[in-house]
Amino acid sequence: MKKFYTIFSILSVVVGFAQIPTGYYNTATGSGYTLKTQLKNIITTNHSDQGYAALWTLYTQSAFRDNYYENDGSLLDLYSENPTGADPYNYTSTSQQCGNYTAEGQCYNREHLVPQSYFDNFAVDPMKNDPFHVFPSDGKVNGDRNNLPFGKVSTATYTSQNGSKRGANTVNDFSGYSATVFEPLDAFKGDVARAFFYFATRYEDSMDDFYTSANAATCEAKNMFDGSINKVFSDNFILLLIKWHKDDPVSAKEIAQNNAIYNFQGNRNPYIDHPEYVCNIWTTQCATVDLLATDSFEAIANISIYPNPTKNNRININSDVELSEIELININGQIVQQIKKPNSIQNVYTLENLPQGFYFVKLTAADNQTATKKILVN
Repeated sequence: MKKFYTIFSILSVVVGFAQIPTGYYNTATGSGYTLKTQLKNIITTNHSDQGYAALWTLYTQSAFRDNYYENDGSLLDLYSENPTGADPYNYTSTSQQCGNYTAEGQCYNREHLVPQSYFDNFAVDPMKNDPFHVFPSDGKVNGDRNNLPFGKVSTATYTSQNGSKRGANTVNDFSGYSATVFEPLDAFKGDVARAFFYFATRYEDSMDDFYTSANAATCEAKNMFDGSINKVFSDNFILLLIKWHKDDPVSAKEIAQNNAIYNFQGNRNPYIDHPEYVCNIWTTQCATVDLLATDSFEAIANISIYPNPTKNNRININSDVELSEIELININGQIVQQIKKPNSIQNVYTLENLPQGFYFVKLTAADNQTATKKILVN
């Protein structure tokens, strides 16, 4: 990744954190969804909607310019910035605001990371105008993303010039969701995740209304949500967001933009100021993400699970290493089945009578090494 860790950039991070107003989070004392509601109250107070047109002016500020990669002052756009090499094109003038476009690099516009189609049957302000989830982006790539959910693309059918992708989602990274998704660069996945966490918090009271009013036939973004005001996100999309949040930590760019938006509309993104709030709220889901990161002996054991997805409520587990325990764990981290000293036939273990749903299978060897695999029971 094309990052320049200079004394200046380190000082920028320190100064950025120092600009959190004294006492701003004093009432954020709870945990779980109680904490999310406390944060909602904090960031709703003094949030002054500046309107949609004002975003153009905000994007001219230095916080939204490239002071981190080429340091050339061009617009920092998720879909034109190349963190590992030369950018395919740059936006340097407000005259390049959209506009008409037929190709990349012609104009930039305002992309709603949470698509308007998700909430446009409801009152659209202030969420339509909120820069914490409305990012400047190339008009063509924004149009190609459309209102697709974010996900992990298995095989790309479209790739932007900086490497953002559209294509079928990787099954089991989205609760078995295999339709088309859009995947940003690794360097910006944490930015996207924290924008979603902000949206779920700031507009907490309306999340069930959005879900109900969203047009299910045309709003593909609905697949990212579950219709609740607490968890907000669909089962495996929350795991994806947490993984992106953990893998791509808060950057100096996000800190600068957080401060600029605070000056612009009077509120902040708490997940930029305090990244730990994510796991203080979605605690069991964070534990699940951590569980999936403990696959220490999978390669040695040559583990495979089949069929996956399964349609006959049965799976086979092949392991070259003898297993001492098999656990079937649901999306909330609860153990559904626990089999100690399981029997195998020629290194194949069989689980039967599995209830329908999305699960994690935790496999433990005699030396306590573990591997965790995801399965879908249709």
